[in-house]
Amino acid sequence: MSESLPAPAAAPVPAPVVVRLSADGPVVRTPGDGMDLLGEAFAGDAEWLLVPAARFGAEFFTLGTRLAGEVTQKFAQYRVGLAVVGDLTAYTGASGALRDFVRESNRGRQLWFLADEAEFDARIDALTGARNGAPDTASRSTP
Repeated sequence: MSESLPAPAAAPVPAPVVVRLSADGPVVRTPGDGMDLLGEAFAGDAEWLLVPAARFGAEFFTLGTRLAGEVTQKFAQYRVGLAVVGDLTAYTGASGALRDFVRESNRGRQLWFLADEAEFDARIDALTGARNGAPDTASRSTP
């Protein structure tokens, strides 16, 4: 009679490095400004960059300018997650296309538009299993 061995425990997923920018700082109005954000992520060895919505000009939320697409494409290309955090109702209420873009982005694992940092932390925890004993995200705050 043979006994079955217990399944090995899954290794915890390490918490991602998150750089959290403050609301004070340059506003993203051009693709170059978006690259500066990506530079902030690289400087902090970040897997995710959390940016307050106030750091994005209205151009970013007007999809016809293509700025959001250009900026987010660079983040995806370099495999850095981007979380835009804050109240976007003024923008999403005026644009069905933006509302759809936000909804679709939030279904993925690369670009999120979230109400606050707590919502971001909950989503990261759900992705990494941090609630199962792994440490919270390793965060660095920068201006």
